[in-house]
Amino acid sequence: MAKRVIIEEFGGPRNMKLVEVEVGAPGPGEVRIRHEAIGLNFIDVYFRTGAYPMPLPGGLGMEAAGVIEAVGEGVTHLKPGDRAAYAAQPPGAYATERVMPAKHVVPLPDGISFETAAGAMLQGMTVEYLFHRTTPLTRGDTVLFQAAAGGVGLIACQWAKSEGITLIGTAGSDEKCHEAKANGAAHCINYRSEDFVARVREITGGKGVDVVMDGVGKDTFFGSLDCLKPLGMMISFGSASGNVEGFGLQELAKRGSLKVTRPTLFTHIGDPETCRTMAGHLFDKILSGAVKIHVDQRFPLEAVAEAHRLLEGRKTTGSTILLP
Repeated sequence: MAKRVIIEEFGGPRNMKLVEVEVGAPGPGEVRIRHEAIGLNFIDVYFRTGAYPMPLPGGLGMEAAGVIEAVGEGVTHLKPGDRAAYAAQPPGAYATERVMPAKHVVPLPDGISFETAAGAMLQGMTVEYLFHRTTPLTRGDTVLFQAAAGGVGLIACQWAKSEGITLIGTAGSDEKCHEAKANGAAHCINYRSEDFVARVREITGGKGVDVVMDGVGKDTFFGSLDCLKPLGMMISFGSASGNVEGFGLQELAKRGSLKVTRPTLFTHIGDPETCRTMAGHLFDKILSGAVKIHVDQRFPLEAVAEAHRLLEGRKTTGSTILLP
């Protein structure tokens, strides 16, 4: 019997239950994968609370790495015994083993550990699309990245440095700012003690930045817009502090003909070939040493509620994984 974390109703961390389930054999286009490490991300909180609706009872978790146990008819890019990893719908990665669609499961190079992959897939492919698939970015451009010491943020700091892009980060403490700068941020602003809009304007000589990448949402959205130069691009890719409300298009006009987009990873990886290309780009960055995945928290699967409490309380840095 496999173990799986489920919720039967939306709510707090205590709503998650660890149950035993029969996994079964994969059908056409599916694989059965035994997990060695599982990633924890803020999107899991959105599903747990009902901010992102899903059928109940249901599983949680969007990414993991492990070993392919069996493949269904029509699956040609994977075989039993292969090391593999994924970030994909539907939720259900909080499990020791699962059957899932094969189209978003990719072979994992031998040089990347299961723990690294579990902490990298969703966050790393998010950074890949932010820097390469959302708006043109070139060497010398300046980016503001909100929450630069989180899992996505630390990857973004390194990615920006490797691409010759100046990244200005924000974080909630001097310690977190130090970590962001150690990972490649050119500047980092402690938003608890400084006005990040004023500091961005100071750093850029009053010009503002070319692009803002904001996964925080409500608390930073309008300030992020105020950091852009005319014709700049605002990429709102998450809502950790809540959904943005009261936003009208005239806000973009009066700030200098700004642009705004709300992309998701799952749109970008909807095409399996694109998914594999993005994963390959991420793996190349890791294998070259340009990007190091910081797995700063590890919890047994049984302690998933505590992991969620720390993540929601912004008490984590880097990536957090669950160990089956």
